[in-house]
Amino acid sequence: MALPDILPIQPFTRPARGIVTPPGSKSLTNRALLLAALCDRPVTLNGALDSEDTRLMAEALRQLGYKVDASDGATTLRVSGQDKAFPDSSAKLEVGLAGTAARFLTALCAAAPRGTWQIDGTPQMRRRPMRGLIDALRALGADIRCLGGDGFLPVEVRSHGLNGGSVTVDARESSQLLSALLMVAPRASGPVEVAVADNAVRASFAEMTLSMMRRFGLEGVSMQKDPMRFRVTPQRAYACTGDTFSVEGDASSASYFVALPLVAGGSLEIPGYGIDRPLQGDTAFAMLLEQSGLIAPLSRNATGQVFSAGPSRKGIDANFREFSDTFLTLAAIAPLLKGPTRITGIAHTRRQETDRIAGMAAELRKLGQEVAEEDGALTITPRPLRAGVTVYSHGDHRFAMSFAILGCHDLNGDGSPWLSIKDPACCAKTYPTFFDVLENLRKNSAAEKANR
Repeated sequence: MALPDILPIQPFTRPARGIVTPPGSKSLTNRALLLAALCDRPVTLNGALDSEDTRLMAEALRQLGYKVDASDGATTLRVSGQDKAFPDSSAKLEVGLAGTAARFLTALCAAAPRGTWQIDGTPQMRRRPMRGLIDALRALGADIRCLGGDGFLPVEVRSHGLNGGSVTVDARESSQLLSALLMVAPRASGPVEVAVADNAVRASFAEMTLSMMRRFGLEGVSMQKDPMRFRVTPQRAYACTGDTFSVEGDASSASYFVALPLVAGGSLEIPGYGIDRPLQGDTAFAMLLEQSGLIAPLSRNATGQVFSAGPSRKGIDANFREFSDTFLTLAAIAPLLKGPTRITGIAHTRRQETDRIAGMAAELRKLGQEVAEEDGALTITPRPLRAGVTVYSHGDHRFAMSFAILGCHDLNGDGSPWLSIKDPACCAKTYPTFFDVLENLRKNSAAEKANR
């Protein structure tokens, strides 16, 4: 549906019921696009995310000479033409607000044999850090020129390949800086050894990247955890087994529906969630809520897991460092819990799509909540919710979706909207159909009760 600039959220008046299939993971889709581009033959990605971020990544690959064909509503992507990539020319690649695309494309262009490539994004993306990756690539011989502030977009990459060697990457700002470097490292002329400054990388994302590299046929890669170091041996090209890769449903997007039964009651099934050793660390969100008693013990069927509210409504104290994309989900529903909720390990989220800590604190205070904000933490003490509030998304998809789940709470007891979302369309970044899915769930849950 076409979304208005300000969208009132219709509360659930009956317990939630139904099946929700989240779209493909953005993190996995954009990693898979990069790895497919580094293969020596066509690769088909099944279950890919069709969103603003992934479209930007795919279009940039086309500008670099690759062929990227989309079908099945753009959830199937076929990457080919690897032998025709990087003609001796130049292009300007637009990445919007897509941090994965900005970092992955910078690394890909640095590893390319030729061409001059400019990479730029929105004013907001120009404020997101790139220095750790740029410095590491330069240490491997890359010619990268920052056309604005040093360490930020826009950049110009004059490609001539990468040397082997030992580098230290400062990835405190984002694990994507490390992941980008690791994925292109096999194309260097010699072995690449990577040390992580201050050991400051979320291990779950590093492990996800290495697991994907192995699924795309890379053998010569190893990881040492403490201190965190990696060794990657040269390999002419990746080779995806069977020339196909299936993208998991997005665990971050699933978190909203994991939490919905806490707000509206009932239960929801999420197919594929937590099945067959998932790559994504954000599945830890559901385990945290289960351990805290906020959701019932996880019930698994043949296709996924079923989520329902647990016996506790007590606020929790948890470190979200390894699955920080889901912290807003918990923070937004914290007003419905009993006692304070403390969320730590999130300092790096101040430099994501927006300052997520400051933004969350501001919106919760508008709703009447008591919030203590620290550099890397939030403490939320529930107070009576204030109705008639418009929550600003700050141009950040996760604000819009998290507070939409809070808005499903029937605060007035009569099903009338009490919370609205400003700029709900920003969800196009990762979950374009989110509000359609939420509204269909609400209608179907109400209809199920009426038909009994």
